[in-house]
Amino acid sequence: MIAARPALSRRLRMMGAAISIGAASMLSSGPASARGPEGIADIAEKVIDAVVNISTSQTIEAKDRTMPQLPPGSPFEEFFDDFFKNRRGPPGKGGDKSGEFQPRKTNSLGSGFIVDTAGIVVTNNHVIADADEINVILNDGTKIKAELVGVDKKTDLAVLKFKPPKPLTSVKFGDSDKIRLGDWVVAIGNPFSLGGTVTAGIVSAKNRDISQGPYDSYIQTDAAINRGNSGGPLFNLDGEVIGVNTLIISPTGGSIGLGFAVPSKTVAGVVDQLQKFGELRRGWLGVRIQQVTDEIADSLNIKPARGALVAGVDDKGPAKPAGIEPGDVVVKFDGKDVKDPKDLSRIVADTAVGKEVDVVVIRKGNEETRKVTLGRLEDNDKAQQANAKPKDDTAEKPVTQKALGLDLAALSKDLRTKYKIKDSVKGVIVTGVDSNSDAAEKRLSAGDVIVEVAQEAVSSAADIKKRLDQLKKDGKKSVLLLVSNGDGELRFVALGVQ
Repeated sequence: MIAARPALSRRLRMMGAAISIGAASMLSSGPASARGPEGIADIAEKVIDAVVNISTSQTIEAKDRTMPQLPPGSPFEEFFDDFFKNRRGPPGKGGDKSGEFQPRKTNSLGSGFIVDTAGIVVTNNHVIADADEINVILNDGTKIKAELVGVDKKTDLAVLKFKPPKPLTSVKFGDSDKIRLGDWVVAIGNPFSLGGTVTAGIVSAKNRDISQGPYDSYIQTDAAINRGNSGGPLFNLDGEVIGVNTLIISPTGGSIGLGFAVPSKTVAGVVDQLQKFGELRRGWLGVRIQQVTDEIADSLNIKPARGALVAGVDDKGPAKPAGIEPGDVVVKFDGKDVKDPKDLSRIVADTAVGKEVDVVVIRKGNEETRKVTLGRLEDNDKAQQANAKPKDDTAEKPVTQKALGLDLAALSKDLRTKYKIKDSVKGVIVTGVDSNSDAAEKRLSAGDVIVEVAQEAVSSAADIKKRLDQLKKDGKKSVLLLVSNGDGELRFVALGVQ
């Protein structure tokens, strides 16, 4: 090994020092930029007084603690008698004169923000749900009793009203549609009941559907959001509210960078209606819709797969007189593109009741425009029960034919009785399904009725086979079936042509 000369060694050491200093300089600039733009402090100072804490109290009925059942003579009997019976709540310590437990009050804290200096506050419905008393706590600690204006459970939003004790600061809604992935956002709320707290982060995703409700379209952010932030605002760098922090996904209950906010476009409409009517008045089209899968799109000659497939039309709904039919694919509603069923649900719900709109559908490969006057969606919180399909071993065994992994038979009186199929349902009944078939994967089952094959009505297994043969000749790889349950509820199923 040849040693470096002293002069060269000195130069290398100096270069090394320079490289180290340069690297440190570059590294130091990284965390500085990672902390976000310098304007965050100015935004927080500007809007902090419009962010409030929401304090609620609720009376909980006390339930008697049931003593565990012990075998007679158990050595633990005396211990449990002392713990459960003698601690029922002596007078003056939670119990009445008889020692019975009394109703107690529980308190909770959340966040909200003032959108009108007249004392109008927006928060989450779950922050104030079932509360006996609601109080708004201003940034300076002033506590004022608030009234509930209205709630919308489907978007988890609520509007409160209180009488201002002094001039207030309010904030405005921004356009959540204009935010981009990577944009900086600021969250202000009351995490862990600590009081007003400011955190910052970026927009991680838009239009998130996390199956919390029918109109999911959350903004996802990595800004630290914890328990107590619910109902608080998410600001853009102009100090405008672009979302309401509503929930987080976390295994620990603390922020792991997965926070979700209801976008301001949704919030502003809900708040406006709650202030005007005290309730939501959503548009109603009167159709049942489902996803346009790649197989369904191929069957309908739609490229690329998009839109919302109409599986059924309500006889009393607005779509019926407009001429919308099962099998139509809605691709545009009131000038707005429809990418999937969730899109259509949100757009229809946000459209004014009674408004006449253009609905563009694809029917048998061609675009058609239908004019629809929207009705009003009536809330129905009752869960639909699945149809019972009892077996009847005494019924006469039907004559069946096989196709697409299905056992098919003509609808007879016995089969209608066996599977509880209404007289109004027409088609070919499925009496069995091959467990290894595509039909089984698509959840077809005995008792389902095939109404149409490739958008043509069928009444026998022979009709189905005839249509399949033609599709094979045409080089089709899949076939679209219109399937009904016993109550006449329709859905589309695409199966591979065998």
